[in-house]
Amino acid sequence: MQEQGTSALFPTYGRYPITLVKGEGSRLWDDAGKEYIDLMSGIAVTNLGHAPQAVKEALIEQLNQVWHVSNLFHIPNQEKLASLLTANSCADAVFFCSTGAEANEAAIKIARRYHQKVLNNGRYEIITFNMSFHGRTLATLTATGQDKVKEGFLPLPEGFVYAEYNDIESVRALINDKTAAVMLEFVQGEGGVLPADPTFVKQLAELCKQEGILLIGDEIQTGMGRTGKLFAYEHYGVEPDIFTLAKGLGGGFPIGAMLGKGFLKDAFSAGSHGSTFGGTPIATAAAFAATDAIISGKYPERALELGEYTVKKLESKLAGNPLVANVRGIGLLIGIACTQPAGEIISEIHKQGVLVIPAGPNVIRLVPALTIPLEDLDRALDVVCDVLAQKAAAASSI
Repeated sequence: MQEQGTSALFPTYGRYPITLVKGEGSRLWDDAGKEYIDLMSGIAVTNLGHAPQAVKEALIEQLNQVWHVSNLFHIPNQEKLASLLTANSCADAVFFCSTGAEANEAAIKIARRYHQKVLNNGRYEIITFNMSFHGRTLATLTATGQDKVKEGFLPLPEGFVYAEYNDIESVRALINDKTAAVMLEFVQGEGGVLPADPTFVKQLAELCKQEGILLIGDEIQTGMGRTGKLFAYEHYGVEPDIFTLAKGLGGGFPIGAMLGKGFLKDAFSAGSHGSTFGGTPIATAAAFAATDAIISGKYPERALELGEYTVKKLESKLAGNPLVANVRGIGLLIGIACTQPAGEIISEIHKQGVLVIPAGPNVIRLVPALTIPLEDLDRALDVVCDVLAQKAAAASSI
């Protein structure tokens, strides 16, 4: 292994001093043989745990057939996966890509093209929300409501404006004859694990319908059972016109998807958009196996139950801890909001054999696999609470 500072990689990631080499279920092992309980799932990617058998078998079978063909040909696995996704959602059509940023790019593009080429009204502006996160491409980082991801990338594309999350009047004030869509995370993950208010979401859906504006749901992190429903919009009793998936869709294999209502098909005619590696036979084989396993195994329901259990346990064990402001989230997307930066706390939790991640500077984010055994979850939560108790005791003694 190259010494720090001599790596041939661009230093785009602030990496933890851990090298993970093996994973199974909700356990990971580093290159020194140390075992960890995984409460981060590759940032909500390995929803079925590491190396799930159903996905592994589907990959092996497909690897023995064909790996890649161009999207200029029919790919049966795409049709199979698209049918499964649309049969279990409000969508009628799917575009496959490789990443969440690509999926959100596709959502932005189809929203604009629907208005400009189908309705011929020239609309292009997208309303997003402060503290949102939508990706790292130029368009999706511009859509993101956080200035820190935009530094040094000027000039940014025009056509994005930002409302206050959970504030319908701030959205209403931004709507004009250029507004094409509103793009919403039903839970702001990177923004601090902040669930959308149900009343706000219903008002937003009604407002979009009244104004002829498309509603885009960014479900990159919340989709695939993470919040206790297959898709987070189901908690709110609304149907977005467009929503996006990635992360947990492939069971650990990279794939993204943009899903939409049938009336949008005219906006994405042949040649209007594409992706070389979007929906390869391998990726769609993995994603079909993962999606089928999540649905048939009733893992969204399990995520809801375990999420409620986790929040109650954390609230009980952390009551009175001066370092903890609150515990929040939905399903197995949970944040422990701290009263100070959480970086050192997270590093200590790692040292104690549990992997968690931040969501903003002050929040400890817990996103375990939907399949995590209760024994592993309990043990990991005990470690998290013990570290917070120790840090609070140390702070009070100064």
